Amino acid sequence: MDEQSAVSGSQYDISMIRPAMKETDCCLRGRGMSASRLAAIRKGLRTLHTLELMASTIYRFQITKKSTDLNRQLIAAMCNEMVHYQDFTVKLYEYGFRPCCFRWAYWLVGFSFGMTSRLRGEKAILKMGIWVESKAVAHYAELLEQIEWDEDTRRVIEKDQADEDGHISRWRKQLASA
Repeated sequence: MDEQSAVSGSQYDISMIRPAMKETDCCLRGRGMSASRLAAIRKGLRTLHTLELMASTIYRFQITKKSTDLNRQLIAAMCNEMVHYQDFTVKLYEYGFRPCCFRWAYWLVGFSFGMTSRLRGEKAILKMGIWVESKAVAHYAELLEQIEWDEDTRRVIEKDQADEDGHISRWRKQLASA
């Protein structure tokens, strides 16, 4: 299924769960930027990093042992969220920043949301996915608008936002047929 441009006219291929990355794609960033711009980038990257940890944890704890299409889709979504988490880990280090030391709290929230929705059943899992991904898309849009990103980082954020939009569409279709 070709999902490129399927959501919001995106230019990103959201069927690609884990895009290729070369060693030369990593570089040191932030030289010559003002302190206020770097502070905004740091805050934005830390926010995205912790939220992606929460999202991947939610999916991880929604997956059951059953051999179902929903579980397959949850595994793919979890993998995609883990890639986003890696994207923002890399960007943090490229700028010389470190992840937030309180990110464990987001893991706990993800665990709670994931297990609670799993225990409540398939519809609760899908509704949780739609709710969390909708919040993520809005947060991405806000950070894209408010922060002056470098072009490479902006493209990563836009691609990850398109992926989140794709998850919403997928979960809505699945919920309608449940």
